[in-house]
Amino acid sequence: MTVLDWLRRDPREAPTLEAGGRTLPITVRRNPQAKRMTLRLAPDGAEVRVTIPRWTPTAEALAFARGRADWLADQLSHVAAPVALTDGAEILFRGACHVVRHVPESSRRVRLTAGEISLGGPPESLASRLERWLRTQAHGLLEADLAEYCLRAGVAAPRLSLGGAQRRWGSCSARGSIRINWRLVMAPDEVRRSVVAHEVAHLAHFDHSPAFKAHLRALFEGDLPAADAWLKRHGRSLYAPFG
Repeated sequence: MTVLDWLRRDPREAPTLEAGGRTLPITVRRNPQAKRMTLRLAPDGAEVRVTIPRWTPTAEALAFARGRADWLADQLSHVAAPVALTDGAEILFRGACHVVRHVPESSRRVRLTAGEISLGGPPESLASRLERWLRTQAHGLLEADLAEYCLRAGVAAPRLSLGGAQRRWGSCSARGSIRINWRLVMAPDEVRRSVVAHEVAHLAHFDHSPAFKAHLRALFEGDLPAADAWLKRHGRSLYAPFG
């Protein structure tokens, strides 16, 4: 679709582009703080997201996205395929690969052993039960992380909520509530903890100023650049849907 085609389209239709043999919807977001256009592929590869300054024409944003179809095709090649959760499947837990052992006649309770996650029950509910278990594990780990970093920061620990949105790994609201993506339970501990430390630092500095960065370095015991690099390199794989 050319820009002229887009101008002639039914306004109820979402704009799209072709990349990697797929047709992807384009979401255009205006950001008053944006100084230039930026392009991202959703972590699950479901859509293209363009952020633009408020004065930029939408048609220019669409042309910008379509002009980078080759880059998007490369990004799509790195999107994780759905994980078929059957006996012998492999999933990440705390950064380590674990084999799923499913014996239908055994207990439904999930058991974690060295390199294995075992559970019984009917195969049709295997994916949902395993996801619930991962969420429960995530909540316990993240609550402990949050309590520890808030203690270091000298602030009261806010209530933790779990998210699963594909836009961000964590968030801290202006009211001080913290939300962390449950899928970080699959990442290495240092990576998960770096996200929690980041959001706790926002309780004191609601920006990304030098003061915020210094506070974060004082809170987090690990290698921040290495943790960020891991998420950039492997973060998409954590969004692989269970099937």
